[in-house]
Amino acid sequence: MGACLPYLREQVTILKPKVIICLGGTAVKGLLNNQLGITKLRGQWQKYQGVDVMPTYHPSYLLRGGGEDKARWWEVWEDLVAVLKKVGREPPPQRAASAAG
Repeated sequence: MGACLPYLREQVTILKPKVIICLGGTAVKGLLNNQLGITKLRGQWQKYQGVDVMPTYHPSYLLRGGGEDKARWWEVWEDLVAVLKKVGREPPPQRAASAAG
């Protein structure tokens, strides 16, 4: 991670993204050099080189069982809706749950 960080900094400088989404604690620690856990940081806007950063759970965490609690999935949804609003976009409409389950 340390070897790649200079390249990432340069890419952020060149690309000038509107937002960055950090997926998981490893990304947060690497990018933001923040040692707080992802559960404490998720959903709270951070800054990296002047770019807004949204930390949220990594998809593999949700798929491997951390997301068994449906509340985690909704937290990620809320984080991504916040990102869309930050860049001036509307989230897609939510579909009703399937009757087949």
